[in-house]
Amino acid sequence: MKVLALNWRDLAHPEAGGAEVHLLEILTRWVKGGDEVTLLASSFPGAAAEDSYEGVRILRRGEWWNANFALAGLAKQELKRRSYDLVVEDINKIPFLAPSWTRLPVLAIVPHLFGTTVFQETAAPMAMYVVAWEGLIPSVYKRSRFLAISGTTRDDLVARGVNPAKVDVVYCGMDHGRYSAGGSKEAGPLIVFLGRLRRYKGVQTLVQAMPEVWASVPGARVVVIGDGPYKGELERQARALGSSNITFTGAIPASEKVDWLRRAWVTVNPSPKEGWGLTVIEANACGTPSVSSNSPGLRESVRDRETGLLVEHGSSGALAAGLIRMLTDAPLRESMSRAAVEWAGTFTWERCAREARESALRCMAGSS
Repeated sequence: MKVLALNWRDLAHPEAGGAEVHLLEILTRWVKGGDEVTLLASSFPGAAAEDSYEGVRILRRGEWWNANFALAGLAKQELKRRSYDLVVEDINKIPFLAPSWTRLPVLAIVPHLFGTTVFQETAAPMAMYVVAWEGLIPSVYKRSRFLAISGTTRDDLVARGVNPAKVDVVYCGMDHGRYSAGGSKEAGPLIVFLGRLRRYKGVQTLVQAMPEVWASVPGARVVVIGDGPYKGELERQARALGSSNITFTGAIPASEKVDWLRRAWVTVNPSPKEGWGLTVIEANACGTPSVSSNSPGLRESVRDRETGLLVEHGSSGALAAGLIRMLTDAPLRESMSRAAVEWAGTFTWERCAREARESALRCMAGSS
């Protein structure tokens, strides 16, 4: 196949996360199998306009605020210059509305849609803008095929009016060469959060939960890994607690992330909504269970009371109770650690890329 793909970011972007990992793990394996892939993504300070990653040609234009227009314009130019068989659009910000500007078959990969949760992240006018663009999906993409990364995302698409027969569910994979159990756990209780630092990710609930956790587990430490526009505010909230036991690392190399995940006693994902929860599975592969919000996506990546605990979203008290239970019950934690490694072992990127390509071929056949 000759594939033109669009995503708001590529892996080199400072705020790249699970959606970017997911797409590039698929595309690079397609390239290894003989397909040709060009990826369009937004630019960032210091970025080259043209780049490559493991055989994927990367073109960058636009910025975080206008990428949906800049990259759609670049795609139209690229389609005139080169011949392509398929457009792959990763819908994890504002949609590019690819079917409105190309007659090629479009495979829409959807980690998750924001819906009303976007109001937790940004001002009302921008949030309404995002919701309005998401509202166009059922009509604009009616000829397209969708690849959802979880049953939760599939159900969301169907509830919005997408034909369920056009939605394939393909679960994420896992880099078992990088994420694996090993080494020793931290001597004292260690809680780790890994992800983008944005308001909607809910890290503030973890900060708010810590005084109650410290009342039962005085030595508990928190390490927050990641960067984003909400980092400064979270650091302010942590300082207000008067404790030095919350550390913000910022963005760090992948090897250091793995080291923290292996050392952690438990990881936390307090998000109101995830497409799947890739960081949960990465931690599981390192032998670390999770305490996470009982919210869409995380209900699938966390096997409640087996590989982690699901708690009421947005409740600092519920999160604190879950953390206290995990940190003080060693047999429970060790049992969940073993189950977490086994659960993570069922996910591979090879299987994910193969199933995604099958979805792409169905997309092309259905649009011919």
